Amino acid sequence: MKRENWEAYEEILSKLQADSRVQEMKQYIQHGNVTTYDHCLSVARLAYRLSRALHMKINLKTLATGAMLHDFYLYDWHLKGDGTHRLHGFSHAGRAARNARACFNVDDATRHVIYSHMWPLNPERVPMSREAWLVCLADKLVSIRETLVRT
Repeated sequence: MKRENWEAYEEILSKLQADSRVQEMKQYIQHGNVTTYDHCLSVARLAYRLSRALHMKINLKTLATGAMLHDFYLYDWHLKGDGTHRLHGFSHAGRAARNARACFNVDDATRHVIYSHMWPLNPERVPMSREAWLVCLADKLVSIRETLVRT
């Protein structure tokens, strides 16, 4: 792994992490006791490590931004009160993609990474790029760990 690539990747992540809207993800629990912010950061770092392990050529900005914002939906999906989050698994990727476009003006490639990360639960949203596949896979692996280990 080229150190300069990792440093460039971490720099992209750190710019996102500094944003107050991304910091808001620390208010919401994703799995167990893991915040949405920590979940997205874990997915971003694993997606990069997977790309290196598989010797994949990737767009660093698309992967880092898509991974860090893949759950940028900004609500507590555990609340049952009004029923608006009942279908969270099916709807949150679309909400996160809209929020990412509105807040960060992400490009279409990055929006696709976010929008397709819940495949195969959303079977019509097949990942169509290396970056989208990496985030989709990393999200599943991190989610399993967070759900089973319950840190």
